[in-house]
Amino acid sequence: MTFDAQARKAYDVAVAAAEAAAALQRASVGTDLDIDRKSTVNDLVTRVDKESETLIRKTIADVFPDDTILGEEYGSEGTGAARWIVDPIDGTLNFAQGLPFWSVSIAREVNGELQVGVVLDVPRGDLYTAVRGGGAYRNGRPIGVSDTEVAIDAIVATGFSYDVSEKVRNIKQLEQMAPKLRGIRRFGSAALDLCYVACGQLDGYWELTLNAWDVAAGALIVQEAGGMVSELDGSPMRLDTGAYLASNGRLHSELVGLLKPL
Repeated sequence: MTFDAQARKAYDVAVAAAEAAAALQRASVGTDLDIDRKSTVNDLVTRVDKESETLIRKTIADVFPDDTILGEEYGSEGTGAARWIVDPIDGTLNFAQGLPFWSVSIAREVNGELQVGVVLDVPRGDLYTAVRGGGAYRNGRPIGVSDTEVAIDAIVATGFSYDVSEKVRNIKQLEQMAPKLRGIRRFGSAALDLCYVACGQLDGYWELTLNAWDVAAGALIVQEAGGMVSELDGSPMRLDTGAYLASNGRLHSELVGLLKPL
């Protein structure tokens, strides 16, 4: 992996921050998580989410003190043109329940363009990374999207909102999509769903109510692996909309068509 000096520096910081947060999380398994609720009864936050984000913010600020940092737990701080986008635990419900499927997600955006993406699958230790123009990797080895050509041969993942009305809407999508796909999966970490698209284990993924920190790192990893990420209608992805479709690229138009009537 050959990057310019600034991208290399950001990449190294993102990896170090993710690994530090993952170590904290592993050490916290089986301890009192001090679980609280945010927007709804199912929208959980633990002390480990907060401690992890604090650790990530410090790791970044020590090297990039002028950058803005946007995180799930503590919002946005700073006014720099370069922005870090952080989800300290993507899959908090899984983490709190003891289900081994959650991740740390860290991205850096420069002048509105994603530059670095790092997602660390904490239970398995798999590190997914990308730097714009440099390809995508899992544990240092290049990865690429699947070659599935048609939806009926595809396995696609989705996720559900904490908002009841959006959850009902997605159930309707499942009912319409299921007969037209080989299979649908629901894992509970958007960042990992995107990484699974990037390495060809999934052919696609869609969700309706995501935040920038859920998708920023994973989206870059998908793109650098040869896939596509867009709005549900196929228009270019923006980090402020919440509803996204990712695929291996070959399936994208067909999946857009299947989702459009919904």
